[in-house]
Amino acid sequence: MITPAAQPKATPETTLQRTLNSALNDLGMDSALAAIFHQEKGPLVGHASRGFTPRDVQTILRTLSTQAVASLAPTSQDSDGGRTIRLRLITPGAKSMLGIPLRHQNRCYGYLVLGRKEGAAFAKKEKALLDQASDGITKALDREGLFNTSVVMSRPYVAQEPGPPQPTGAELFTALTTHFTPELQGKIEAVLTEANQYVAYDRAWACHYDPLAGNVEVLGIAGDPKGDQKDTKKDIKPGQRLTLDSSAAGWAVRHRKPRVDHDLASTQGRFLDHKHLFKDRLLSSLVVPFFVRGQVGGTLTLGSKEAQRYQATDARTLEPIILKLADLLQAPAPPAPGPAPVTESGEPIPQAPAAASSEPIIRKQERQAAIGEFSAFLATEIREPLASIRAQLEEVTGEGILDFDPQTRVENAMRDLIRIEAILNEILDFAKPLELNRRLCRVPEILESALIVVGTDLEVTRIHVTKDYANIIAPVRADEAKLQQVFLSIFKNAGEAMTPGGHLHIQVTQHRAGRGIEVQILIKNDGSPIPAEILDKVFEPFFTTKRSGTGLGLATVKKIIEEHGGSIALSSAPGEGTTVTIRLPGVSRGGPAFRHRGRSRRPPQRPN
Repeated sequence: MITPAAQPKATPETTLQRTLNSALNDLGMDSALAAIFHQEKGPLVGHASRGFTPRDVQTILRTLSTQAVASLAPTSQDSDGGRTIRLRLITPGAKSMLGIPLRHQNRCYGYLVLGRKEGAAFAKKEKALLDQASDGITKALDREGLFNTSVVMSRPYVAQEPGPPQPTGAELFTALTTHFTPELQGKIEAVLTEANQYVAYDRAWACHYDPLAGNVEVLGIAGDPKGDQKDTKKDIKPGQRLTLDSSAAGWAVRHRKPRVDHDLASTQGRFLDHKHLFKDRLLSSLVVPFFVRGQVGGTLTLGSKEAQRYQATDARTLEPIILKLADLLQAPAPPAPGPAPVTESGEPIPQAPAAASSEPIIRKQERQAAIGEFSAFLATEIREPLASIRAQLEEVTGEGILDFDPQTRVENAMRDLIRIEAILNEILDFAKPLELNRRLCRVPEILESALIVVGTDLEVTRIHVTKDYANIIAPVRADEAKLQQVFLSIFKNAGEAMTPGGHLHIQVTQHRAGRGIEVQILIKNDGSPIPAEILDKVFEPFFTTKRSGTGLGLATVKKIIEEHGGSIALSSAPGEGTTVTIRLPGVSRGGPAFRHRGRSRRPPQRPN
């Protein structure tokens, strides 16, 4: 039985809340609050906030809901003639606050309150922008049909509107999930078997192109490639992924046109799928890309033991098969959410209470969803054309038909394209879910490996490294390569912050954490401190103070640490440098603890 106190937890996010949250996310302010009057002379209810604590929100609502709120209205002496109101109160979240009445048909239906941590007054330009923001909120609510003539806001949209379920972390990146399933494999193989009636082959397979991952996934295979041979361990299998640069299927995706090869002996060193065909004594191949909703959806590969078997015109012959493959890969539309179940009296049946999501979690999910959507756009609309351009430039330079100067200019353009693709890949890699290869690791050994990698840079800049490892350190179950990536990124940032002759101190200790244990890693440098106003933003994606870079280094570090069940914190102050604190869950059972005797005080030596 659900108690009345638990019912608000099960209330989904309403259209009103989604609209207001979307508007607040577009404002570049430290703190923001949107509050609504649902009835004439009714209480002011806060529906969306950012940066304010719950106590701050209650204080602001009480101030705006009092009878003296009329005295806060702008007077004719307002120099800018705007509607903004300077709130005379200070909260821990903001020292300077500005209120803007939200009006619809000359009726005030709420307030938009903005705050910032600095005490300076808002400039006239900022007030004009906030006026535009309040007008934008009114227009957005009007488009949603939230206004009513009898009350300020339509009650059904506020009270008991069934909202869509909040996506989980895995659902935010559905484009990255595998398309391979046993059911789909059977359908694909049936279509491939039918393809033999149009164009003969000895082996065939179909691949799905994943733009975010930047590779193709084998979905189904037809034909008997090995005959009486028994070794199939190194053969291509359904579910296997092939990179675009190392497969003929990837070549067809990048060029968006069929590829015909009559001499697999010359290409099997370049393409992995040709290597398997050549190993099975096949001599020629045909790779045809197909499209799904206007984008490259995948490829169809045919292989034959007969030389000179395929021609480019065979791609048109395979059009019926191509259409069937495209239909199989069409993503089914998600079912529309049905109405909430009701009783015979028409009242909604109480649902089980869901876990209440805090607002920071909601904002994090919204940001992840935006990054996933933006990454999908980059993968399909930017990276694919760039890959096609680079592939065509590679063909032109490889033919040797250009003079020296044009050849040099084309090669310079290719280098710029490669640099752009590297930046895109960094963004898309951040959007992809991490695939961790967990095993028992010893943190000091990973730190030592990372120090060896950056040892030359530390020696050149005369950075003095001291290490303090506890005698007993529990192992952690983690991906060693990913943790080394974390430490390398931190060491790189520390080296950039320190002047020549600086000091880098590394400490590893073990502590009790509830019933378990945790391994704590402190990495401290004496370089320039991080300004206090940006200290809370350094882990945000795309935030950077450097002229070059994507701002994903520390964001990726935090993502890796949190995927391992750990936490990372940053502290910085003038005269003390910057300290990075990482905590990882240790393994108290199932593996021996790491014993490190002696404390090294020497900088890492250059590898031989």
